Amino acid sequence: MAMAMMIRNAAASRRAMTPISGDFGGGLRSMSSWWKSVEPAPKDPILGVTEAFLADPSPDKVNVGVGAYRDDNGKPVVLDCVREAERRLAGSTFMEYLPMGGSAKMVDLTLKLAYGDDSEFIKDKRIAAIQTLSGTGACRLFADFQKRFCPGSQIYIPVPTWSNHHNIWRDAEVPQKTYHYYHPETKGLDFSALMDDVKNAPDGSFFLLHACAHNPTGVDPTEEQWREISQLFKAKSHFAFFDMAYQGFASGDPARDAKSIRIFLEDGHHIGISQSYAKNMGLYGQRVGCLSVLCEDAKQAVSVKSQLQQLARPMYSNPPLHGAQLVSTILEDPELKSLWLKEVKVMADRIIGMRTTLRESLEKLGSPLSWEHVTKQIGMFCYSGLTPEQVDRLTSEYHIYMTRNGRISMAGVTTGNVGYLANAIHEVTKSS
Repeated sequence: MAMAMMIRNAAASRRAMTPISGDFGGGLRSMSSWWKSVEPAPKDPILGVTEAFLADPSPDKVNVGVGAYRDDNGKPVVLDCVREAERRLAGSTFMEYLPMGGSAKMVDLTLKLAYGDDSEFIKDKRIAAIQTLSGTGACRLFADFQKRFCPGSQIYIPVPTWSNHHNIWRDAEVPQKTYHYYHPETKGLDFSALMDDVKNAPDGSFFLLHACAHNPTGVDPTEEQWREISQLFKAKSHFAFFDMAYQGFASGDPARDAKSIRIFLEDGHHIGISQSYAKNMGLYGQRVGCLSVLCEDAKQAVSVKSQLQQLARPMYSNPPLHGAQLVSTILEDPELKSLWLKEVKVMADRIIGMRTTLRESLEKLGSPLSWEHVTKQIGMFCYSGLTPEQVDRLTSEYHIYMTRNGRISMAGVTTGNVGYLANAIHEVTKSS
């Protein structure tokens, strides 16, 4: 009896040590083969540029693919208003979770930037808004909201756009359409084709709009064109979702950069807005953003906000605290807010100045091409018109890094490298 018990125990031990196989899809699979079918993901077209730049040992290398502000020495910047906010928050012991909707104070202050300090919609509590994981998180939450409550809808996205926009709505399983935006020959807005696409879209369609400093082209509609777009949207009952990643960073004036939104509000649209403090406060790693949806009334706003929070709950539960505290500290204090407005204008003016210098440098070199678009475009990015092959030459021959669509981050252009950059561009384009 004892021997039989020992044999049974030994057999059980061997079974316990044997890798478990399961029947998945009709065949046996050991634990070692769970992820054999997983292939490496393609590199992100933007982040991959920085990886290649960092791996290049050349002392002459230049990175004009980075999507973050740099000073004239090519160094990252921490704003003085942020440093002072950090000083005031030093020693804070509050480490509790924020609510699912984030910091109510930060959200309220953020809404004023987009809708206006005296907005009737804020006073009437008609805006459903929550703190998000920067602008990316705001876009993704809205995409999921669209999918859940307008399941048969699709989103119209401009050509071109920030590459991650396509990823966001794709992963939210919202069908995508595109609309004309950029005109390659003029390197400006293809306004007539844009309006035709808006007109021909089914009534009640969703459109993604860049509020200012269109990424990647730097091409924005004029105020009059925005008014025409708004009127056509109204006639077609389209929904406008604005991605505003560069408020203040485009012109140096946050109110001016929100003009497109204000026009749509004046015309009676119910819109959605994604806002971010990555660029205009330099809070890239803090991931501070806001998603807002203008509703019919306060009761509807309560319902919409509750659903946005429910979407956030399984995704990340609640947003981070520290960045929201920094934004609130800056915006609620008149002195700090005034300092921020001065600093954001300094950043915008430096980029505008580099546009002028780059254009003048190319013209002085005798370039046969027109470079007017460099100064006509606005914001962090210049859509240069360089071909992928020309970009490849810039990288291989001159160690200059940018995305292959020819997008130049003007934040990476400095007085120290603008001459080198202009000469390299001239060399790869003079035979065009």
